[in-house]
Amino acid sequence: MKTSLLFLAIIASLLLGKHTYAQRINTNYSDGATKLQGYFAKAKTNQNKAPGVVIIPQWMGLSDHEKKSADKLALLGYHALAADIYGEGVKPKDAKEAGEKSGYYKNNYKVYQSRIKAAIDELIKKGANPDKIAVIGYCFGGGGAIEAARADFPVKGVVSFHGSLGKDSSRVNDAIKTKVLVLHGADDPFISSDEIKNFQKEMRDGKADWQMIYYANAVHAFTQPEAGNDNSKGAAYNELAAKRSWEHLKLFLTEIFQ
Repeated sequence: MKTSLLFLAIIASLLLGKHTYAQRINTNYSDGATKLQGYFAKAKTNQNKAPGVVIIPQWMGLSDHEKKSADKLALLGYHALAADIYGEGVKPKDAKEAGEKSGYYKNNYKVYQSRIKAAIDELIKKGANPDKIAVIGYCFGGGGAIEAARADFPVKGVVSFHGSLGKDSSRVNDAIKTKVLVLHGADDPFISSDEIKNFQKEMRDGKADWQMIYYANAVHAFTQPEAGNDNSKGAAYNELAAKRSWEHLKLFLTEIFQ
């Protein structure tokens, strides 16, 4: 009888653990009057107020790529929110439309920053420790991560995966108080040498704690399998760079949240 009760207790514990750690849900929130729908992955941890990571998507909008990143981060013990920038139900139909939509936010950076702050606030509402938040992003979203640093949001660090780095020349180089990690394809044709030079000057002018890591034989979108493997197109998946950049992200998160 005791053995049976013990067995049932173990099964109940496993089921409870599965329920606790398997929370992967679409989550509705807003930025002012704009309705948004992100994807939340609950941290696999019993820690109260686990650290949180906001994930800003690439220019096609929230996709399985960002959701998988959220799931992986949850398994590492972080609450993760893959954010919505464009608005609930808004999805570019092709690269041309994606360029137009992402271009709007690049040109109206205050709106972009507001979308990112809404995601940070939503992640905190979901239980993340407000004192231990990071923002990461891919491509267009990598530029968003940098915008979170420029906006001086209360985050411990930001990470850009093959992201845009530039800003309008009329914007001054302010202090950058959060830690910055840029993970960059060494052969990325979409980020000019001038853009990189100006970004690095911005980091130095802002007295930032920043790192920029280059991956050999990697072009734009090197973390995304759906980009194919033809480097001549300027955007292509690179398995080794993807693995290395994820390890660099993990190291960075461990450092900023210690």
